[in-house]
Amino acid sequence: MAILKHIAIKNTDYGEAQRYLLFQHDEHTKKPILDENGELIPRKEYYIDGINCDPFSFDLECKELNAQYHKNQNFDEIKSHHYILSFDPKDTEDHGLTGEKAQQFGLEYAQKNFPGHQALVCTHTDGNNESGNIHVHIVINSLRKYDVEHQTFMERPCDTRAGYKHHLTPAYLIYLKRSLMDICHREHLHQVDLLSPAEKKITDREYRTKHTGQKKLGTLNNEMLSKGIAPRQTVFQTQKEYLRTAIEYAAASSCNIEEFQATLLKNYQITLKVSRGRFSYLHPERNKFITGRALGSHYTEDYLFSIWKKQKEPQKQFHTGSDIFTSHSNSTTSAFTEEKETKAFCFIKSDLRLVIDLQQRVKAQNNPVYARKVKLSNLQQMAKTIAYVQERGYSTEDDLMTALTTSQSETANCRKNLRSTQQELKRINEQIHYTGQYLANKSVYREFLHAKNKKQFRQEHLSEITLYETARNFLKQQASSEKLPSMKLLKSEKEKLLSIKNMQHQKYQKRKQYEKELQTVCKNVEMILHGRSDFEKNSEKNLPLR
Repeated sequence: MAILKHIAIKNTDYGEAQRYLLFQHDEHTKKPILDENGELIPRKEYYIDGINCDPFSFDLECKELNAQYHKNQNFDEIKSHHYILSFDPKDTEDHGLTGEKAQQFGLEYAQKNFPGHQALVCTHTDGNNESGNIHVHIVINSLRKYDVEHQTFMERPCDTRAGYKHHLTPAYLIYLKRSLMDICHREHLHQVDLLSPAEKKITDREYRTKHTGQKKLGTLNNEMLSKGIAPRQTVFQTQKEYLRTAIEYAAASSCNIEEFQATLLKNYQITLKVSRGRFSYLHPERNKFITGRALGSHYTEDYLFSIWKKQKEPQKQFHTGSDIFTSHSNSTTSAFTEEKETKAFCFIKSDLRLVIDLQQRVKAQNNPVYARKVKLSNLQQMAKTIAYVQERGYSTEDDLMTALTTSQSETANCRKNLRSTQQELKRINEQIHYTGQYLANKSVYREFLHAKNKKQFRQEHLSEITLYETARNFLKQQASSEKLPSMKLLKSEKEKLLSIKNMQHQKYQKRKQYEKELQTVCKNVEMILHGRSDFEKNSEKNLPLR
């Protein structure tokens, strides 16, 4: 998914932005990384261009323009604006996104939305903390250099004239987000609705905390494994992530707010507070409540009450009367089949762990006490593994490998079905969003059509008219008939798809855990049967497991 981030900069040193784009910086402190000689280290891969300026003399040209118009001279003035277009890491493999393509998208975006400004457009391919997501930096001088023609997003007459500053309003920001979404839809890139509240609201701070915590946890787990201790926790979880998981499970097993509150407190030690009808949650290790809005739209009072209301209503078979839902008929009618399959596959996770290979442990060879401790642990795991294969009726090693292959295939099918449902749900969400946007601004557009001075009316209601025209164009492209889809039918279809998605997600998680357990069993059996010598490894291929 592509996201848009804006940073207003008051620093008078335009060269700092150039150095950040061209040289390596610490992502946390934003300070440059120096080599052993104290010199700046160039970035490994980047693409940079300048609009209305030379990219390597951007700082000098901006200062000359500011001096010409006597602007950006005060300390508290915004000297430049920094926009970041960050693309989904999956776009690289799924849709062939490269640094060159992203740079072209950035140039197109900057020329269209910031006309007349001096701009630096630079694409980085390393991503935040080397995550691999390609992102484009656009740094513009807040002062416009050239006169330009009037555009639909411009709200003031001076927005077209040189010597006036970039003015970012809420309506303009909506237009910028819509423009980025249009590029992603046109290029078939992963994209979410930037104009609607996020289902899971993950801030930069939470993202960095999770990354740092996972790195520290991995180091700690490696130290424990070197001592022969199996770590219990392998995935770091932030406090907000803990709250989200707990709320999801508690909401699914509750029918009202009283049950929900009791489940959170009993099972997860989370306190729910309702103030002015709004939900806030207290993590067991915190002293300050976290609001539902800070967690995401799926953890607010409105969404949770809608879930409980749906659980109380009797389930009815859903029929659409429109061709627009024809593509969903297979997924909606298979809801009961998915539910039966989920109930039929019952998986109880065991406490099996991998048998440790002593020959690969240097510490075990040098420390007899540690080696003895590992041997005792291995004997326990071997005994559990033998009991496991006997209880499930695996006669030979080939039978066990067949079961693992079958499990991997079933897990892949579950993942494929889940992704298909997610894509259908994404399409329905887009239709709901644009249908609501269309209906909300329809009356204003009617007034615009009957207005005597249409130009003045458009300037006064630019955001409403832009939102209406965007929604109208989208619905025309998506609808198979001229009839506008009913909001009631769309929301009913969304609830049905959400139910299917939840069942498919639970089934996929169980299949994934079962596959992981079989992999552990297969590796342990390999150690039991073939861990002594190469001769035994070749001669005991089909020895009975019992």
